[in-house]
Amino acid sequence: MSDIKELSIAELGKAYRDRSLSPVEATKDALDRISELNGTVRAFNTVTAELALERAQKAEEELMAGTDLGPMHGIPFGAKDIYDTAGILTSCQSKLRPDVVPESNAHSVQKLLDGGAVLLGKCATIEFATGGPSEETLFPPARNPWNIEHVPGGSSSGSGAAVAAGMARMALGSDTGGSIRGPAAYCGTVGIKPTYGRVSRRGVFPLSFTMDHCGPLSWNVEDSAISLQAMAGFDPLDPASADVPVSDYSAGLKDGVKGLNIGYVANWLDEDEHTHPEIRAALREALDTLRADGATVEEVTLPSHEIFHACGRMIILSECYAIHEKDLQERPELYGRPTRERLMAGAFVRGSDYVEALRMRREMTMQFNAEMFGRYDAVIAPATSLPAGRFDAQPNDPLALSGYMTVPFNVTGSPAMSVCCGFTSDGLPISLQVVGKPFDEAMVFRVGAAYERASDWRSRRPPLSADGALAAE
Repeated sequence: MSDIKELSIAELGKAYRDRSLSPVEATKDALDRISELNGTVRAFNTVTAELALERAQKAEEELMAGTDLGPMHGIPFGAKDIYDTAGILTSCQSKLRPDVVPESNAHSVQKLLDGGAVLLGKCATIEFATGGPSEETLFPPARNPWNIEHVPGGSSSGSGAAVAAGMARMALGSDTGGSIRGPAAYCGTVGIKPTYGRVSRRGVFPLSFTMDHCGPLSWNVEDSAISLQAMAGFDPLDPASADVPVSDYSAGLKDGVKGLNIGYVANWLDEDEHTHPEIRAALREALDTLRADGATVEEVTLPSHEIFHACGRMIILSECYAIHEKDLQERPELYGRPTRERLMAGAFVRGSDYVEALRMRREMTMQFNAEMFGRYDAVIAPATSLPAGRFDAQPNDPLALSGYMTVPFNVTGSPAMSVCCGFTSDGLPISLQVVGKPFDEAMVFRVGAAYERASDWRSRRPPLSADGALAAE
């Protein structure tokens, strides 16, 4: 059998059911991995080892007795530290919440637990899912398993790092401007932001009421499809939840792209004068791979990424300030500096500007859906214009772009997934985004899986040594 840490969710499930491996063995392996590497990678804020082993033992007994709760049964996972977890600290990485222990689970966490999944603990985040990495917060920031001198992306930083380092098969994230897809891109994993309303946000600390999305980070596309299947569905207690049927995401994973029409957003990398040349080359090679597999790929031009970003930023700043206004006035010193500066900027957003941004968002969404999905089955876009930056070279301006090209699909609410499509000469991951029409996550997975099969990037793992040290520049 392969090294346990390299087995996918699907492979673990098969091993459980043919009894060549047990949930307890897989969970112990994950916990050993966390114990070995977390002091360096810092992917987990809280590790619930005893509880995880209890749940793994229960899953093992259920499967042995013939009770099969589905493909996540016995699968170890992590949850971003903004998801409520009953009886477990939910800190949001902030000194404002050093002892907040919820009484109930977030909707997504509960769905996974009901399906027999095994919670390993809480993954590091950026404080309140905003700002930037900081040593001023309750826990230290997570680091990139490909090179610990580089950031793992945010705000689902620990989730991306945990999956890349083989600590967890899947980890829950949230995405308001790219906070699933960015860490997935920087850490070389797969991250799906589903359609707005596809996954309940109940029990997840909000950043922006109208822009927040919840979804999983995983190692490959199949695992992403399995994970989202377990999370998706209507929740009447989430006002934004969409009562739209959920298709079988795994059914079309092997259908390939032959005969599909795919648009490639060509202008965004050209607009960014800092675009890394190896990212541009990797995207071109990925498009050639899809063409070789039978897809028709055409270049398309969308409104400037900066226009989408300006619209999204206005909405996010206004809404996150409304959430934090009281604490900013009464206890500002408890926020880390990057978070405090980002949140305070929202105080200067005029109501008229916020309303105009909402109007603009609606207009751009309608235009995007009409122009793209009247012609194309899916759209490919760059995930970032830059690879992961170094911790010692982060911008002083917390609103500065980090090369993310993810915000547009928060504005439109479209399903979008980051998939690894190469590496820089320095060994840092490069990713593309696959984007679909509303509630067509199945097509996103289909295209992503076809590209993944035709490439060899999933055979490459972070340079972790046996003693837990990581390569650094």
